[in-house]
Amino acid sequence: MKLTRYALTLIAAAALAGCQSAVKLEEPKTVPVENREAPKPTAAQNTTPVPESKVATVDLDAQYTQQVSDKRVVYFDFDSDVVKEEYRGLIDLHAKRLNNNKKRAVTLEGHTDERGGREYNLALGQRRAEAVGKSLTLLGVGANQVEAVSFGKERPAVQGSTEEAWAKNRRVELKDK
Repeated sequence: MKLTRYALTLIAAAALAGCQSAVKLEEPKTVPVENREAPKPTAAQNTTPVPESKVATVDLDAQYTQQVSDKRVVYFDFDSDVVKEEYRGLIDLHAKRLNNNKKRAVTLEGHTDERGGREYNLALGQRRAEAVGKSLTLLGVGANQVEAVSFGKERPAVQGSTEEAWAKNRRVELKDK
């Protein structure tokens, strides 16, 4: 047992001695670096014209403004402040326009028909304007870009006491500030 231990120790010592006689690494050689300047273009190279881009610039703000120019009124049912499904596209278009230009802002003017008291109609007009405003903010429009105002029954779009006249007066108008 002692002899094996002695033999193993001897083998380990020989292995370590062999490692010390390993090949030495040479010092890294330095390679000279040459400094060169970029070649200067000659007069013949400068005469070729650079082709102009044929891609037209797109003005999204102008496109959106044109698209909403005749779409600025949301109509409501009698005694309701719920935005009808048919006006979702109009509101979406206004939201795209306002999101495209964060400096742009709108005033939402809420109106009612002539039926009902003054205070009630002012409150209903305000709720209608705020409903359109909430729809816009849910589509990413900043709250600072939207202002809800109520005129109640004070500014009718159409004079008269018929259902057709009342339907035209129950509205929110989106006006640029």
